[in-house]
Amino acid sequence: MGSLPFTVSDLQTSSSGARSSPTLLCTPLMGTTVDQMLIEMRKAKEIGSDVVEIRLDCLRNFNPRPDLEVLIERSPLPTLVTYRPIWEGGQYEGDETKRQDALRLAMELGADYIDVELEVAHDFNNSIYGKKPENFKVIVSSHNFHNTPSSEAIGNLVARIQATGADIVKIATTALDITDCARIFQIMVHSQVPTIGIVMGERGLISRLLSPKFGGYLTYGALEAGAISAPGQPTAKDLLDLYNFRLIGPDTRVYGIIGKPVGHSKSPLLFNAAFKSVGLNAVYVHFLVDDVKKFFDTYSSSDWAGCSCTIPHKEAALKCMNEIDPIAKKIGAINNIVRRSDGGLMAFNTDYIGAIAGIEDQLRGLNGTNPAAGSPLAGKLFVVLGAGGAGKSLAYGAAQKGARVVVANRTYERAKELADKVGGQAMTLAEVDNFHPEEGMVLANTTSVGMKPKIDETPISKQSLKHYCLVFDAIYTPKETRLLREARETGATIVYGTEMLIRQGFEQYKNFTGLPAPEELFRQLMEKHA
Repeated sequence: MGSLPFTVSDLQTSSSGARSSPTLLCTPLMGTTVDQMLIEMRKAKEIGSDVVEIRLDCLRNFNPRPDLEVLIERSPLPTLVTYRPIWEGGQYEGDETKRQDALRLAMELGADYIDVELEVAHDFNNSIYGKKPENFKVIVSSHNFHNTPSSEAIGNLVARIQATGADIVKIATTALDITDCARIFQIMVHSQVPTIGIVMGERGLISRLLSPKFGGYLTYGALEAGAISAPGQPTAKDLLDLYNFRLIGPDTRVYGIIGKPVGHSKSPLLFNAAFKSVGLNAVYVHFLVDDVKKFFDTYSSSDWAGCSCTIPHKEAALKCMNEIDPIAKKIGAINNIVRRSDGGLMAFNTDYIGAIAGIEDQLRGLNGTNPAAGSPLAGKLFVVLGAGGAGKSLAYGAAQKGARVVVANRTYERAKELADKVGGQAMTLAEVDNFHPEEGMVLANTTSVGMKPKIDETPISKQSLKHYCLVFDAIYTPKETRLLREARETGATIVYGTEMLIRQGFEQYKNFTGLPAPEELFRQLMEKHA
């Protein structure tokens, strides 16, 4: 069964009417000694976690009574004790009775929660019947390391877990596609009992980040990037500082960046800081998307308010739109999608605005012209290297400003196709070095030549750069490419790729929120993290 589309009603409170208190942030402790775990507990408290998960199966020489006494008594945070067996993805391989004895002992010694597996939960819960301390809770968990079942199968699983006498239901599945998360969100929203719903793996990241939106009882955040207890787990610090976890609630609007790969994107850093700075109830996340159409069909309610779109989806996403900005349509690539008030999707291309605005500003500085005097690109010879998405954006943007456009590409046919569309001329990249019909031209590189790790490459010889008054490079890793360094050495004005990145972000922010972008904040963050 496929993922069901999300409707607004799916996001209301569960049918019992009451929404549980805010989602807790739990940090797993993976230390191999008691002393290590005590250090980790203090770190978790400093970071801002609410609960620590004591993973007894990680301890090398576990001695139940003395170790549990120390760990539970000296924990600065509430404790969740887990002793995960190998058959449920943990590290414990010993006797089952001893394992359950240790969990019962943890309860007696004052643990706040214990987590026991569905397979043994019935007998375990019977064994502690009538002995449970007042505020103590049993989490009954089920882990599926292969896939995410149908909504119906997950519903049946929840019922089975509830039937064991669980205080809290925990279901962890594996994401084969980002739309798998929707089925877990639906279960969490409609569940009558406190529920922890997690979809493991990078495609399941949003299930962890958006847990507070859908009423999850808790979510897990690792102490540090190397210490994750399950695939796709973010760090507690990222949850709190990058994604503003504490500010997410049922009415939070969700934005994000769709791409594949996508984890490297700095956009969540910029947008979440910007939303927070003006008190907007919104979050911006990474969406690792394989199939764009399936993604938009699944997450179709008004709460999924818009997204940025990066490689390789800029062209495929076009087909899913209800309305496309005229220039984006001409370019044939989009990078910004906004949900209209009627639920339809409207697409823009802000790449070209970002790059062209950066180039214009530098040209004005060069010529001392004022912005009211029209575009300083008018009449300029504008050479674009590359005919992909970014190349199209720059060629159209420059032509729209009245520049005479030349497109150079590795294959002449692609260059010619784009040049014809913008009324320009075409050539191959090999011909660029010998092309200088006039002085003071503008060069824009949109190829990947010179990008990390091949930072010693450049698309054009230093000798040829002296015919250009300005050189722009769309690459921003590294910020200073060999092309820009050599352009500066020949006396040209340079425009960094980060300029396009920042300025196209200003435009996206305006499209998302209707507000002017906090430009200073964007610049400071890029400076610090680029």
